[in-house]
Amino acid sequence: MLAVQEVSIEQTRQYGVVKGQAVSDSLLSIETIVEKPLPKDAPSNLAVTGRYILSPNIFACIRNQPRGAGGEIQLTDGIAGLLATEQALAYRYQGTRYDCGSKLGFLQANVVLGEAHQDAGEDFRGWLAEHLATRNRA
Repeated sequence: MLAVQEVSIEQTRQYGVVKGQAVSDSLLSIETIVEKPLPKDAPSNLAVTGRYILSPNIFACIRNQPRGAGGEIQLTDGIAGLLATEQALAYRYQGTRYDCGSKLGFLQANVVLGEAHQDAGEDFRGWLAEHLATRNRA
């Protein structure tokens, strides 16, 4: 099971991308998964958001695969190998997602979590408001 969300076609080069047959409104049976395809080569605009529940057989697939995109061993390629013998599903995740693989997404997630933190949130919100006010005056 992989969590997926729609992204703009231009963003497909940043993610693993799946294509599949609908099982329900929010579930697809994955037919294809590709790591960071160019927009012109993307099988869809459904990006894997980094949440996985995989069978133990994934380890054999990863162990026996060549290096993929960027010369790295790609989990996406292992999942593609797994599709030859097992069904994998994609769940269309609804909700806020922060791309912590990018600097901006990482910073956004930290600000949101900092503001919501049970112990430090109030102090953080105060500091952030003061920081922004000071910066805007400059």
